[in-house]
Amino acid sequence: MFSFFADNPVAAVIVLCEVGLWILLGAGLVLRYLARLRLAGAVVLAGIPLLDVVLLVAAAVDLHRGAEPDAIHGLAGIYLGVSVAFGPSIVRWADVRFAHRFAGGPAPVKHPKGSPERVAALWREWNRVVLAAVVASAALLGLAFVFAEPAHRDPLVWWAGRAWLVVGIWLLAGPVWEGGTRSSGASRDEDRVRR
Repeated sequence: MFSFFADNPVAAVIVLCEVGLWILLGAGLVLRYLARLRLAGAVVLAGIPLLDVVLLVAAAVDLHRGAEPDAIHGLAGIYLGVSVAFGPSIVRWADVRFAHRFAGGPAPVKHPKGSPERVAALWREWNRVVLAAVVASAALLGLAFVFAEPAHRDPLVWWAGRAWLVVGIWLLAGPVWEGGTRSSGASRDEDRVRR
């Protein structure tokens, strides 16, 4: 395993960024709620986006040094997009649960399946997926056309296309599916009322 990371330094940075995310998130929430140091907690949580910068720089340096783009560089771009798009909502999700558990905050709200609130939440989630694809595509195309050798750009461009494939699948499997289920459930309810 260590030889894999030695041969793929960007993979090591991805793992370190993921571990760093959860360490900073946990430390920020502990400072905010248990130590009652709200400003210190906010400063620690504000450091989370710096991990994205570290990852992007690591991928760019690796390509600039002559590494041939591969799946690890593609995953770095995708990870960056997901982190930028979903990072704030992950922090909010953890914050609500931590506040409820340790600071007497309100319980997290879970919308019932098929409810208008759940469908709206799924549309908001899909919008974050679109943002993730935009950021990932920009990062991947930037890496391809600025740092990669011209003959080696195709894998990074292919990963950008893959991000948009995920957007389409997420649309169908998320809000469209849930909205369709809700519509058919609503029409069944109307049929029962009519009888």
